[in-house]
Amino acid sequence: MTIENGRAWPADRVERRALAGLVPYARNARLHSPQQIDQLVASMQQFGWTIPVLIDEGGEVIAGHGRLLAAARLGLDEAPVMVARGWSEAQKRAYRIADNKLSLNASWDAELLAAEIGLLHGDGFDLSVVGFSDAELQTLLNGWSSDIDVREHFGAHTDGITVTLKVEVAQAEAEVAKTVIAGALEQAGIRHAIN
Repeated sequence: MTIENGRAWPADRVERRALAGLVPYARNARLHSPQQIDQLVASMQQFGWTIPVLIDEGGEVIAGHGRLLAAARLGLDEAPVMVARGWSEAQKRAYRIADNKLSLNASWDAELLAAEIGLLHGDGFDLSVVGFSDAELQTLLNGWSSDIDVREHFGAHTDGITVTLKVEVAQAEAEVAKTVIAGALEQAGIRHAIN
């Protein structure tokens, strides 16, 4: 274990392990949809495997379940791993949650993000590997945005609530508007019909 500035680094080097020897945590609360695994596969094909899986000394996965699912779909035999040594069961349990939740607590600088996406688009880069839906990419590229968050106004439970939203746009922008609005509603998990 390396000591730096008086702090221990329990996972300080990357090694390779056979996928067959890694044990997914049975109580992993993070869900990975088939679409998200598709995104991870596309990312790994474009960039390679850039973030090691974090495991304990027995080979049980602490962080990286989605990457392992993507690796299996790609037919890989090995994974880069880091071993967190000396962690208690409570520390491992807490880190599984923290690893997933802490990144969700960040936000985007919308202007800089749109500029970066625009530059990638201008370079002809395949934007499907950056993790945004087509509707989100259209919003970033075309400047569509909304300050309405249906979940904020109605909470997570929208069953039985009917909302009629009238949006007026130029005919040339109608399809983009429909795509953006449908994407936002789908992302919020709200059933909808757009005419």
